[in-house]
Order: sequence, then structure tokens, then C-alpha cells
Amino acid sequence: MEPLTGRELRKALDTLHAIGAGCGGPEDFARGGVKYLPGLIGSDLTTLSTCDLDSGRRTVVSDLPGAISRREIEVFDRFLHVHPLVREHGRNPAATTKRIEDRLPDGAFRGTALFNEYYRKIGIDHVMAVPVHVDRRFLVSFVLNRSGTAFSARDRDLAEVIRPHLADLYRLAVAREHTRDLPADAPFDRTGAPLTPREREVLDWVAAGKTNRDIAAILGASPRTVEKHLERIYEKLGVETRTAAVMRVRAAPQHRFPAHAAVRQTSPAHP
Repeated sequence: MEPLTGRELRKALDTLHAIGAGCGGPEDFARGGVKYLPGLIGSDLTTLSTCDLDSGRRTVVSDLPGAISRREIEVFDRFLHVHPLVREHGRNPAATTKRIEDRLPDGAFRGTALFNEYYRKIGIDHVMAVPVHVDRRFLVSFVLNRSGTAFSARDRDLAEVIRPHLADLYRLAVAREHTRDLPADAPFDRTGAPLTPREREVLDWVAAGKTNRDIAAILGASPRTVEKHLERIYEKLGVETRTAAVMRVRAAPQHRFPAHAAVRQTSPAHP
């Protein structure tokens, strides 16, 4: 990837700032993303798509409410498990920004039932997905869609540069939703959490919104060591995500907040 120009970097930072500035919770994050991302990377239709990989169903928040009908979402769901980008990103913790063309040549994609029964009918020729949350069940992505002009490799690289920061904003938005009713200085209750002092320290930094790389730098460890600590924390607490781990040890009893519940659907779709 070629380095970003100063203009591109400023525009990317401005986009992140605009999304984050109004981000009071998951719904604000979704609305901000679908509103401001097209200003950074042109998109005819932008959505925050949440795929439940177990049920094979998707919910969407769109910048054009009503652009995708309930019937069209039902058609999409029939192809969810064979969708090239869902197959690439689903249950993949190393998921990065991809275009359909990165998985299938354009001609091959146009020959699929997915394209002819779904994308062609809603007037979309090209798709790029920016995953912001992936776990064993849920895949949450901003999806940019275009008719006509394909997304360039530069578009993909620019989206990938901001993707980790969008993921951080998503985690913070979900955590804020969980802690909305708690005082800002709510303490951790570790009485029932059999964590080592270092694991507790790692979890404290996770609660402060730090990434694995940030925590590694603070603790003088490697990112892989931090990942190992988190794996043990998840196992001990019986959770699967960093947000769930933080909430498990809050003073007020909390339940795990599944990714699919983070954003209520605002486009016509499944009830």
C-alpha cells in the first residue's frame, strides 16, 4: 500500500472525528458511519450490516432508509453463507477490508445467483466491506456499494487504514451502552473473577479503551502476549469478547451484549 497523502490523512481523520464526536452508543455509531463514510470513499448505498452467522440472517442500518426492501433482505439471507465477503470475514479475527473483486473476478460475480437475484435488482455492481466486529457468531461491517465505477485498490487501502479505529469506536459505543446506567467511576468487582494481577491489569486497560498494541506498549510486552492474557481472561470469565469481559466484572451485574443487539435496525427488514 502506498503511503497516504497529507490530504487523504486529514480527510480520514476528519471522518473518524465526525463519527466519534456524535457517538453516544451503538445506534449513533451506525448512523454516523453510514452518514460520513461516503464522504471519504464514494458510495451509492452505505450500510452497517450485522450478520448472524448461526441463524443466517442479516440486519442493516442504511444511509437511504427503504432502499433495501424486506423482500430483498430475505433474498440476501438465502445467499448469506455463500456471499464471498461473508465467507472471507465470518469468524475470521484477522478480517480486513475487501472488495468483491478481491474474492471473485467481476465476470464471475455477475454470473452468480447472488448478483442476479439481489445486487442487480437493487442496482448495485460493486461491493466493499469494512469489518468492525467479528466473533464466533456475529459479523458487523460497514458495507459500501456502487453502481458503475468499481472500488479501486486505493479505496480499499484507505478504508483499511481507518478500519481498526472504526472497530475501536464500535467497541467503545457498545461498552458505553452497557455502562450508561453506571456512575462514571464504577469500580471493578473482581471477587468472583480468578484473574492474576497481570490479567487484571490488562483488563483495566481494555476497559479504558486501549487496543492490544497500546496495552503491549504500556506493559512492555508483545501484542501476542497481550492476546494470550485475553484468551485466558475470556476462558476464566466464560465470555468471548473484550467488551463482555469488561462487563462481567463491573460492580453492577451485567449480561453479555451480543453484537447483533448493538444496533437496532432502521431499514425495513426482519421484525
